[in-house]
Amino acid sequence: MSNNINNVEHFSINADDVPRARKFYEGVFGWQFTPWGPPNFYLVKTGNDAEPGIHGALQERREIVKGKPTFGFECTIGVASVDDTLAAVEANGGKIVMPKFHIPTVGTLIFFEDTEGNVAGAMQFEEGPPADAE
Repeated sequence: MSNNINNVEHFSINADDVPRARKFYEGVFGWQFTPWGPPNFYLVKTGNDAEPGIHGALQERREIVKGKPTFGFECTIGVASVDDTLAAVEANGGKIVMPKFHIPTVGTLIFFEDTEGNVAGAMQFEEGPPADAE
């Protein structure tokens, strides 16, 4: 059985202004973007060779459901310092939509809105294995 069961394996960020969104995520998290396929479509590398992270895409906002533009990718991004990330979000044009919140035995979480109106979480996980859920 794979150890990746129930892990997020891919995400897409939908943006009105793809270059602006790319700059935001490069500035906040240092992610790397590779053009692929149609114009304004990028593959997103969130990690490195040792810890590859989750594969993603950055693309122009689209309507999967007619009349309803796709907003948001809901995921939580693990960070080394929630305080540094909070500062980087604001410095790169985003805003904090939920202040720091500690979840005992898990970590400290914020939710932020990027330059495109997408909302995501950033979590500084506590050291050690998570508490037993049973």
